Amino acid sequence: MTDADRDFSTIGVIGLGTMGAGIAEVFARHGRSVVGLEVNDAAVERGRQHLEHSTGRAVKRGKMTEAEQAELMGRITLTTSMSDLADADLVIEAVVESLEVKTSIFRALDDVVRPDAVLATNTSSLSVTEISTASSKPGRVIGVHFFNPAPVQDLVEIVRTVVTEPAVLESVQGLLRDLGKNPVVCGDKAGFIANTLLFGYLNHAVAMYEGKYASREDIDAAMRFGCGYPMGPLALLDLIGLDTAYEILDTMYKQGRDRLHAPAPILKQYVTAGLLGRKSGRGFYTYEAPDSPVVVDDAQTPSAEDKPQLRHDVRRVGVVGTGTMAAGIVEVFAKAGHDVVYTGRSQDKVEGVAATLTKSLDKQIQRGRATEQQKEEVLGRARGTTSLDDLRDVDLVVEAIAEDLAVKTTLFENLDEICRPGAILATTTSSLPIIEMARVTKRPQDVIGMHFFNPATVMKLVEVVSTVATDEAVTETVLALCDQVGKVAVRCGDRAGFIVNALLFPYLNDAVKMLEAHYATADDIDTAMKQGCALPMGPFELLDVVGNDVSLAIQKELYLEFREPGFAPAPLLEHLVTAGYLGRKTGRGFRDYSSR
Repeated sequence: MTDADRDFSTIGVIGLGTMGAGIAEVFARHGRSVVGLEVNDAAVERGRQHLEHSTGRAVKRGKMTEAEQAELMGRITLTTSMSDLADADLVIEAVVESLEVKTSIFRALDDVVRPDAVLATNTSSLSVTEISTASSKPGRVIGVHFFNPAPVQDLVEIVRTVVTEPAVLESVQGLLRDLGKNPVVCGDKAGFIANTLLFGYLNHAVAMYEGKYASREDIDAAMRFGCGYPMGPLALLDLIGLDTAYEILDTMYKQGRDRLHAPAPILKQYVTAGLLGRKSGRGFYTYEAPDSPVVVDDAQTPSAEDKPQLRHDVRRVGVVGTGTMAAGIVEVFAKAGHDVVYTGRSQDKVEGVAATLTKSLDKQIQRGRATEQQKEEVLGRARGTTSLDDLRDVDLVVEAIAEDLAVKTTLFENLDEICRPGAILATTTSSLPIIEMARVTKRPQDVIGMHFFNPATVMKLVEVVSTVATDEAVTETVLALCDQVGKVAVRCGDRAGFIVNALLFPYLNDAVKMLEAHYATADDIDTAMKQGCALPMGPFELLDVVGNDVSLAIQKELYLEFREPGFAPAPLLEHLVTAGYLGRKTGRGFRDYSSR
């Protein structure tokens, strides 16, 4: 029998903490005999309790019968003697993240297991190659990184070293598929796929918070409502544990020397102070008790008394533009009861907005989300025109035209002359400097960013962006107005990327660099981020939807603003744009859509 068609009937698991017990359960669920090893009888008993509690929860939820639970537990033998692993076909260690401890285990295994047994480490950040050097047969050593909780999470990162035998890799891939898992293959680099991409993003969010660019609540809300992430980055760090996050980042930085992985200084300060996140009851947020998920108010929590108020009366709203974004903004304000005047360069374009608005409302009526009367009321509040002069009496103008600074500044010069004194002038730009638009007016204090997300009728987030010249009453009014029209507003300053794009696009750029280095395939990277981090889309799916040309332009803006070497656009992204492979809109990007 070769490694490639090995049966893997007996599995050894060393370390029966939450992760190790979960791995043991996964194998036992699929009919394998499991030998679980711990250091002493007390640890064995804790491991047994982990298994009983986990399988007990499955019984309570109706996912397993009591008979199946008993059968599963019967397949697991718990021991304190390493000699009991002698017949194992595969041994997986899931002990503490210490190179010294792990290598000592692999040295000891050499004298116990069969020469053809496969040895695996569940490390999430240590070098699998270094661990493998403790074995007399490093070719049979492989990384098998399960995600927590192992019985629930389908993703497993398989980490090959430069000496891992191809047959070992192939057989372990087959085994994991038999278990119903989705294995992704990558090379031996600290962080592997998911942590490398995730922790760069998390570290950037910490730096943003540390620099007081935005509040913790706004940073987290921006990524939840702007990207559909299940948790904001700072809340996620609290869940992971700030000490764990610091160790992972520090390990990745020491190995890769990527400055973006150098732990933000405040992380070390929190860890030193014992503010480790949920497990200690306090991290970036404060919790009801240690290990509680319930956030309670603290000194940083915004007070209800400080809720933004309308300091300017905003009844009539102007929208400049006739594209998808402009039409969506018209609908948002008209549905909220505002009279809206929208302008376009031609009557055809103006009529196009009316048609888009009508179609959107008709779809809502079909789904029972609106009535004919509501449709008539909304359409009655929205009026189209080809003349900018018709905006003279509005209280707020939102421009949603081409992302071209010269075109936008010319428009703001015109709006400054047309609009009444005190009217607020807002731009939906996602990447251009708002102060450049403000400075061509005689009212820079009234100019602000209102970055809606597409489609504006669906996406809840609006980034409210103040320049150094924006009056605080204007900022407060726009924040209150967003709340009034049913949006989640986050506040930030006028710098490239604002919150969402500044966090999202360096992460996407890192994914392109990972692909460019042949570290993993686009499919495996996408799978790792969707299943390992619960993101709605993988980075390459998202890049092809956004458009590689748009992504490159934003990444260039970030690089130009921050001068951070790690923000330099990945050459592969530039090459795809040069070739015209822009994503779904051209039929080809990181993937080929022409035949779909």
